[in-house]
Amino acid sequence: MSNTEDALPLYGKGQKQQQENRDRTEKHQQEEKQLRERMAQIRHKILVLSGKGGVGKSTIAVNIAVGLGMEGKKVGLLDVDFHGPSIPTLLRLGNQTLRTDGKNAFPLDYVYGIKVVSLGLLLPDQDEAVIWRGPLKMGVIRQFLADIQWGDLDYLIIDFPPGTGDEPLSVAQMLPESDGAVIVTTPQEVSLADVRKSISFCRQVKVPVLGVVENMSGLNCPHCGKLIELFKTGGGESMAKKLKVPFLGRIPLEPAVVEASDSGLPFIYHYNQTGAAQAFREGIIKTILALDDR
Repeated sequence: MSNTEDALPLYGKGQKQQQENRDRTEKHQQEEKQLRERMAQIRHKILVLSGKGGVGKSTIAVNIAVGLGMEGKKVGLLDVDFHGPSIPTLLRLGNQTLRTDGKNAFPLDYVYGIKVVSLGLLLPDQDEAVIWRGPLKMGVIRQFLADIQWGDLDYLIIDFPPGTGDEPLSVAQMLPESDGAVIVTTPQEVSLADVRKSISFCRQVKVPVLGVVENMSGLNCPHCGKLIELFKTGGGESMAKKLKVPFLGRIPLEPAVVEASDSGLPFIYHYNQTGAAQAFREGIIKTILALDDR
């Protein structure tokens, strides 16, 4: 067999590889185009981050979404905390699932027309652990952003897992035009130390910091109304000042708020006269609504 004949199978493999590369490039370009088109329908994208788990980040995200909905805004709420999706519980969505028509997927509709998407709405067993590596998470996040029929929205609120891992990095790369991050902490140093890392992360990936929320900032006694410094107060405000980022306010602990969250009732609506709800409206909601004036 001649050298030319020997080379023919290799040539054919090379042609096939080139075609596969072209197909992958074309598919990626189509996906990017669809992502840009979907996100162009959403005016503001807000990231809700925390350096430490257990600081009430998902509760803050839920009440931001409901608070904006109460102001007449069209809102989407996306939960990308794949290993601990709390949004379905916090909104008492039960066994509801995302709707599909065979080609498109649609968010779940909540009060005030809020559109909700969470991996928790796709799991057949809510107690089942999600064990995924980074590339798979990134692919699902892209699908949630690009393939879900979000429609026209004023705000998309995105709830992340604690830390600065794959999920916030993926979204920061996919949404370079995001308006910024709300960072949630509690007053103790053990939480503040990790929140400093979240602020550093935002600066490195060029995500603006809209502000720091000091959650569980004291306990309002249900009997006398006196503020008890259960976890101290002021740590978040002091840190924000030192790092030169906005401070959005202190949200006190209140038994009614705890009960509301466990019952799937957003406190900003169901307990709107509490100190927590008032602090939330004055600090966080007003700051986010001000984005419309930019």
